[in-house]
Amino acid sequence: MQILLSPPLVLSLIIASAYAAFFNLWQGGSARDLLIYLVACWLGFAIGELAGDFLGLDFLMIGEIHVLEGTAGSLILLFLARWLKP
Repeated sequence: MQILLSPPLVLSLIIASAYAAFFNLWQGGSARDLLIYLVACWLGFAIGELAGDFLGLDFLMIGEIHVLEGTAGSLILLFLARWLKP
């Protein structure tokens, strides 16, 4: 069984993963922190993407990807994850 991923999904995951990696590097986090930041960033990017699509915003898009809204969602959840981190 072959799993097909759409190009917008792959690009969104790459962008969100880069945000999480840079945030972890900036914070000097561990591998455990990176995993937390990855999940938070993926979720935040997805929420931002859905919000941008739902609201019909067309600012700074790459194809079908709402980069500005996804970035905002990622940053919000990254800082929330850092704040809530044990």
